Amino acid sequence: MPVITINNRSVHIQELNKTASETVVLVHGMFSNLSVYYFNIAPILATRFHVVLYDLKSHGMSEKTLTGYDLDSMTDDLFALLNILKVTQVHLGGYSFGGLIALKMAIRFPSLIKKLAVMEAPDPSDEKARGIIEEYSREFLEHYVENFTDTTKVKMGKRQMEKNHRMYEYLFYQTSIKDDMILEKNFFEDKAIKKLNQKVLLLYGLTSSCINAGKYLNQQIENSSIQFVDGDHNIPIQEPQLIGEALLNFFTDH
Repeated sequence: MPVITINNRSVHIQELNKTASETVVLVHGMFSNLSVYYFNIAPILATRFHVVLYDLKSHGMSEKTLTGYDLDSMTDDLFALLNILKVTQVHLGGYSFGGLIALKMAIRFPSLIKKLAVMEAPDPSDEKARGIIEEYSREFLEHYVENFTDTTKVKMGKRQMEKNHRMYEYLFYQTSIKDDMILEKNFFEDKAIKKLNQKVLLLYGLTSSCINAGKYLNQQIENSSIQFVDGDHNIPIQEPQLIGEALLNFFTDH
């Protein structure tokens, strides 16, 4: 299990095709881990790129921490990761809250980002979107596991479900995650979003509650295109082949 130290904390990372000349970094969402990409999407990208995946703090096999879930802190971690890996430019993709991290990274460190792919990033000002963390109760996770099984035909084991419950309970009850996410409620009003120079691909599910956020970003970012995918907020799980190919085509198109 590759673990490196970033900002004095242990972070679990995975790399595919290290010898490739260009690098793609993928950021997962809250209450998830790098496995969202590892088994299906990352191998597609690894046919052409060096692919870097990492577990966000307190997620997957990364070290738990009580604070630092705001976008500045999250992008500080990603910046430090790139420095450790000695990567000077990357294509960057992010899913859900990871999509917000990707956008913030492009704003703060534009010279590091070649192209940007944003998948299902929510509008933090949307009460429903900001309130999604409230829905990650034990009952919601059980419903999510059922949906995961229905859409992927893979049954999540009891131990994995219990691990997800423990992660939720730690994040929700012991950390600053709720307060930090509320701090970002005006993020979409940041004028720097309109000034992004990178090509941006927006991927959103046709039945997703976040679809209006995608349409808004498409209007705000001049050099952006939007692609709609059959599915809801869980499109990387529901349509991994389609998502992987869309990312590959986008990142390889010069």
